[in-house]
Amino acid sequence: MSTDKFIDRYGGIYEHSPWVAERVKLLLGDTVAGTELLVSLMADCVDNAALETQLELIRAHPDLAGKAQVARELTADSTEEQSRAGLDQCTADEFEQFQTLNTSYKQKFGFPFIMAVRESNRTEILDAFASRLENDYSAEFETALQEIHKIARLRLTALENSP
Repeated sequence: MSTDKFIDRYGGIYEHSPWVAERVKLLLGDTVAGTELLVSLMADCVDNAALETQLELIRAHPDLAGKAQVARELTADSTEEQSRAGLDQCTADEFEQFQTLNTSYKQKFGFPFIMAVRESNRTEILDAFASRLENDYSAEFETALQEIHKIARLRLTALENSP
């Protein structure tokens, strides 16, 4: 597969970060890789990136049930993931809770709360949000990266299983 086609296919696996797919393509060359190898190589590229690059990746993610969702400015993948978790059906009280938690979290950590929400519901997400606000910066930075890897695995698996 050509580099352009590879980037077109895999460039959105990590939110607004096609550099991950670009680096993986350089590593693979013309080798054909299965899903597990792609998951592993992409995660390794992120884990071995400079801290500032990792922070940019984290900051590329949208708030959960945030303004981008309301304005319909999310990527197709983020829209589907948040919808599957019911974040597009928040009550007024839940929406307000998300806004308050999003603000508190970003003020404390300097990046958005990230959770692989595809297999969660609003209550579980709000509980995790409140719990993780108790973490320190380094624990939350690492948790954000691990959640991003979960999101990437789910996206890549869905992409590879699509017709």
